[in-house]
Amino acid sequence: MDVHRSRFVPYPASAISALAFSRSSDSGYTGPLPALKLAIGRANGNIEIWDPQKGLWVQEAILLGNNISIDALAWTQDPDEKDAEGHVLPGQQRLFSIASSAAITEWNLATGQPKRRSTGNFSEVWCFAAQPRWKPQKNSEEEARAQELIAGCGDGTIVLLSTTDDDLQFKRFLARVSGKKARCMCITYQNRDRVVAGFADSMIRIYDTRNGSLLRTMSLGVSIPGAPKSALVWQVKCLPNGDIVSGDSNGEVKFWDGRTYSLVQRISGHESDCLDLIVSSDGRTVMSGSIDGRMAIYRQSTGDQGRKSWARSSHRRVHSGEVKAMAAFDSKGMSVVVSGGSDLTPMVQPLREYGKENLRALPALPQQPPVASAPKARLVASWWEKSIYVWRITKQSTVDSVPEPQRPRKLVARIGLDTKDNIQSASLAFDGRLLAAATTTEVKVFQLRKRMELDALAVRKLAVPGDFATLGAHVIEFSPDGEWLAGATPEGEVHVVRITHDTENPKHLQVLSKAVELERQHRSVQPSSAFKAYERTVNRLTFAPDSSVLVAADRAGYLDSWILEGHEDPTAPAIDIAKHESKVGSSDAGSDSGSSSDSSDEDDSNIIFFGQHWTDNPAAHLLPKLDSQALVMTFRPSRLRQNGQSMVNGNPGIHSTRNNPHAHSHELPRGEHRLWVLTAKHEMFEFDVLAGRLSDWSRRNPTATLPDDISKIRDRVMGAVWDVEAQRQRLWLYGSSFVCMLNVGVDLADSGHPQALTKRRRKPKGDSEGYESDRKRRKLESGAGGKVASALRNGAPEIVKRHEEDGALTDVKLNGQEKLTQDSDNDDDEDDERMDLQLTRIRNGGNDSDALSAVAKSTGERQWWCTFKYRPILGMVPLEDDSDATDGGPLEVVLIERPVWDVQNQSS
Repeated sequence: MDVHRSRFVPYPASAISALAFSRSSDSGYTGPLPALKLAIGRANGNIEIWDPQKGLWVQEAILLGNNISIDALAWTQDPDEKDAEGHVLPGQQRLFSIASSAAITEWNLATGQPKRRSTGNFSEVWCFAAQPRWKPQKNSEEEARAQELIAGCGDGTIVLLSTTDDDLQFKRFLARVSGKKARCMCITYQNRDRVVAGFADSMIRIYDTRNGSLLRTMSLGVSIPGAPKSALVWQVKCLPNGDIVSGDSNGEVKFWDGRTYSLVQRISGHESDCLDLIVSSDGRTVMSGSIDGRMAIYRQSTGDQGRKSWARSSHRRVHSGEVKAMAAFDSKGMSVVVSGGSDLTPMVQPLREYGKENLRALPALPQQPPVASAPKARLVASWWEKSIYVWRITKQSTVDSVPEPQRPRKLVARIGLDTKDNIQSASLAFDGRLLAAATTTEVKVFQLRKRMELDALAVRKLAVPGDFATLGAHVIEFSPDGEWLAGATPEGEVHVVRITHDTENPKHLQVLSKAVELERQHRSVQPSSAFKAYERTVNRLTFAPDSSVLVAADRAGYLDSWILEGHEDPTAPAIDIAKHESKVGSSDAGSDSGSSSDSSDEDDSNIIFFGQHWTDNPAAHLLPKLDSQALVMTFRPSRLRQNGQSMVNGNPGIHSTRNNPHAHSHELPRGEHRLWVLTAKHEMFEFDVLAGRLSDWSRRNPTATLPDDISKIRDRVMGAVWDVEAQRQRLWLYGSSFVCMLNVGVDLADSGHPQALTKRRRKPKGDSEGYESDRKRRKLESGAGGKVASALRNGAPEIVKRHEEDGALTDVKLNGQEKLTQDSDNDDDEDDERMDLQLTRIRNGGNDSDALSAVAKSTGERQWWCTFKYRPILGMVPLEDDSDATDGGPLEVVLIERPVWDVQNQSS
C-alpha cells in the first residue's frame, strides 16, 4: 500500500470546557437501568456524546454548536412510567447546557439541534445543577416529580427552573446576593430541598428551595500568605451523607459538616487554583483538579477512636494544561473519572481501582472522519465549521516531474456555505464531478468542473428539490456511479434524489425535481431505553458497488435496506409517477403519470426515474439487529469489473400499453451483495443483503477468529478502505492510533500459514490472571486503562520462569507455590484450537476462498497486519491511478494525521 502522509488538512479541535455523565451511579433505580452516556462540551460550542460501553468508549454523535464555549452540562431524567402490564419504563434522558449567556439550552439528542432555551430577567448564567432524582417512599402514594434546575448568575441571583411536562420554564428567583463580588461561581444540591452555592466573595451559602430562605453562610476564612484576601469558591460538592467539599482559588480543599455547617478539615491540595471536584458514590474518596494540570486524590480513614479524617493519598500531573472539568461514574461494574482541559484530550482514570489500573487517553478527533475522496479524480475534501476544502493529490509516480509549487498537492477549491449551522456531513462523487454538503437544516449540491486555464475547479451550485434541501441531514452519500444521492435526515428519515445531465446543456448536471423517501421498518426500541428517538437516528449510509442496493444503520444497531428495481432506460421519462403495482411480472399494471397529480395519490405511488425506482429489499426483515451501532459498514467490491455497455432501451421485453405508456421492469439486482460490518464492540459480520443471511465467509470467520493483536486494541475503528484485485481481497481498517489489514479473501483462522495463525491459548488448569482471555480481563476492569502489571504495582514480579533440565519452562511463584504450565501443554492447546477451527470450516463447507487460501499459503501472503507508527489519524481515503487501473498495482491512500500539537497551534 502506497501512503501519502499528510498534515495539510485543517481541523482545529477545541479545548474541553465541560463534562457530565447521564447518571453518577446505578443506585436509586427501581426499574431497568437506562443507557449510560457521557457528554463532553468544548470551547467551540460542540457537545460530544460518548457511550462508555463498559470501558470501550465510543463517540456516538457530535452536537454542533455556534462557536460559543459550553461552560457547564447537566442531565435530567423524566419520571418513570408503567406500561399496561405494569412494567417500569424509564423516563427520557435530557441534556442541558449553559454557554456564557443569560439562557439555559436544552438539546434535542436525536436531531443534534437546540430544542428550547429558557431565559428570564436574570443576568449571565455562570453555573447550574440538576436536582437529585425523586425516589418513591414506602407506602406512599405521592406522584413522581421531575427534576428541577438551579442556576447561579453573574449578578448574585439564584434562579429555579422547572422541567415538568417535557418543558423548560422559569419558576422563580430563589435568592439575590448584593455586592461587587456577588458572582455565583458554583452550585449543587445537598438534597432535593437544599442547595449549596459558592460565591466570589469567599462565601458558601445554603438555601432552602421550598421557601428561598438562607439557612447558613460559611466563610473560607483567612487566606494563605501571599494570596488575595478573598478567595474564589470554584467548586462545591456534596457527599452522600450530606457533608460538603469545596475547592477554592488558593488550592485548598475544605470539608464541612453537613448538619452543623462547620469546617471539619482543610487540606492544601494544590499550589494553584483548585478548579473542580468529584466524589465517589460511597463518599470515601474525593478527587480534585487544578489549573496546573495536576489531579489529587483524598481518602477518608477512621482512627482508633472512631474519628474520621481525610488525607491526600497521591497526586500526579495528568494534563499538560489546566484541568477545567471532571465527571465521575462510580458503580459496581464501572468506576472511572473523566477529566479534560486545554490539552484537548479526555483522560479516563480509575476511581475505585486508583493505582491498580492505568490511565487512558480518549481520541481528541471525531469518530466519523470529516474527510472524503474522489478516487478517480484524485481529489480529497475536508470540512469543518462552514468551509469545505478540496485538494488534488499528485500521482506518486510523477511527483519528481511536477513543478515545485504544485508538489505534492494543490488546493483547487474552497467553498464557504452561506448557512447558519456548521457542516454535519459531506460527500464527493467517485469521479469528482459532484460535491454535496449537509447541515442539520440544509442540503447543498455543487458541480465541480476543471478550469482549463487554471489548475483549479469551477464550482457551480445545483438546484435541489425543496422537500430534500430544507430537511438537512446527519449523513449524506453519493452512489458509486454518481447518479444517486442519499441523505439521512435528523428525524431519522432516508431520502434519495436522482442526478443526471441537463438536456439543454450536456456539460451541466442537474438534480431532478423529485425526492424519494424510503420507508424504514417499524421497530420498537427496547422498553428500557431512555434515548428512544436518539437511538433510532440513522448514522451510517452505504451503497453497493453497482449502486443498486442502499443500506442504512441506526445507533440502536438496526439495518434497513432498499433495492433499485429495473434497468436504466434513457428513452423513458426522467420522472414518472405510477401507483403501487403488484410485483407479479405484469407489464401493464399501474397507471399513467397524468392520473397522479393529486398529492394524496402521490403519497401512494412510485416515483420512477428513467425506468428505475427504489423499493424495499424483500429480505430486509431477515437481517438481524447488531449488538451495537455499526462503526464500519461497507460492501465488498466485486473482483469482476462490470462491463460498461448500455442498452438503447434498458428494459427489454417490457412493452408499453395504452394504460401504461411507460412500463418499467421489476427485475431485482443481480449478483451477490455482501455487506461487511464492524460494530462498536468490534464484532465482525458479513451479510448477503439480498438473501438476508450471513455470508459463507462470515460463517467460517466469526469474531473469535480476529487476531489477538487486533481484538485487544482499545481505540475504536473509524473507517475502512478496500484493496481488491484478481487474487487479493484486503480490508484496511484504521482508528485514531492504528492501521490494520485483514485478508478477507481467505479464512483468518487458516492454520496452513504460521504468520496468519490466530494464537489463542486456552487457559490451563489452575487458572491465573495472566492466562485469562482479553475479553474476560476487561470485564474485571473498572473502565479505564488495563491493569497495572504486578511488577510495577508491588515492585517485584509474582511469577518467575525456571529453566528445567529437560528444557521446559516452569512458572514459579515467589511465595513458593509452583504451577506447571510447560510449553508442551501450550502446544497441545494450540493444536486443539487449530483442529476446532478446521472442523468449523469443514462443517460450514468451502467455496472459492479455498483457492485463494491456497494462493496465500504458496505465496506467503499475510492474513493480517497492524501498525501503530502513525500520529493521531483524522481519516484515510483511497485514490486511483487511471493509467494503471487494471495492472493490479498497490493501493494508494491519503492518510491524514493531526498531532495534538499541530491542532493546538492551528486553534490558537
